[in-house]
Amino acid sequence: MDEHVGTHGAWRPSVIVDPRPFERAGELLRAAIATVLAESSRVKLAIPGGSALEAVCWAHSHLTWEWRRVVLTWVDERCVPVADDASNRGEAIRRGLLAWPAGSASEDGPDFVLPLFEDDESPAAALRRVRALWSSELAEGLDIAVLGMGADGHVASLFPSADPQPTADWVAHVADSPKPPSSRITLTRAALATARHLILVAAGEEKREALDRLVAGDPALPAQGLAGLKIVTDIEPAAQA
Repeated sequence: MDEHVGTHGAWRPSVIVDPRPFERAGELLRAAIATVLAESSRVKLAIPGGSALEAVCWAHSHLTWEWRRVVLTWVDERCVPVADDASNRGEAIRRGLLAWPAGSASEDGPDFVLPLFEDDESPAAALRRVRALWSSELAEGLDIAVLGMGADGHVASLFPSADPQPTADWVAHVADSPKPPSSRITLTRAALATARHLILVAAGEEKREALDRLVAGDPALPAQGLAGLKIVTDIEPAAQA
C-alpha cells in the first residue's frame, strides 16, 4: 500500500494505492463516520451505486450502532423504479443497507433516508422534494461523500463535457446522460464540496486514463479541485510515479 499526498499550493488529491481498494476505502469511511460521530449525534452520508458501493458495504459490515445515526442519501440516482436493476437505491436495499419496502421499521437501519428519486415521480417533483429535505434534514451539507469514477472520469452523474457542470444548485436533473438510463438526479459539485470527508474509489485498469487525468488536475473532470479528496485505487497513477 502506498499513499501520496498533494502538497504546496496547487490542488492535488491524496492518492492511496492499495491492492484491496474497496476494503481500504471502507476503512476510511468507517473512520470518517467515527470522527463525525465523536462531535455530532448524526452523520450525513451520500453514497454511490455501482462497484464503489462495495466500499460502503464493507464499512457497514463493520459498524453496529453507528449505522443507526446515519442520515443517508445518494450522490446520484437514475430516474427508474426502485425495483429496477439500474436503481442505486434498489442496489443498496438488495445489499442490506436499508429496509424494504420503504418505511419499514428496522432497528439496524439509518436514522433517515433521503432518496433522490421516488417511483412515479417526475424529475421536477424529485428536485422540489430533495431541495426541501436537503435543507431540513441535511442542513444544506454533507459530512461524508463516497464516489465512484467511470472510465470517462464522471462522478455521480456529472460527466466530462465542454458544457459547464451544474453548480448553481445542490441537486440537478440530467436529462441526457451519455450513459443509460439517460434521465438522472444528481448532487452537484456544490453539494459534494460541502462534505468534510470525500472518498473516491477508482479500481480497475479501465480507470487508468481517467485517474491520470484527475491526478494531473484536468479541469474537464468533475472531481477536479474538490478540497480534501482522497482517491483509493489499485492503480499507480502516472502523475504519482
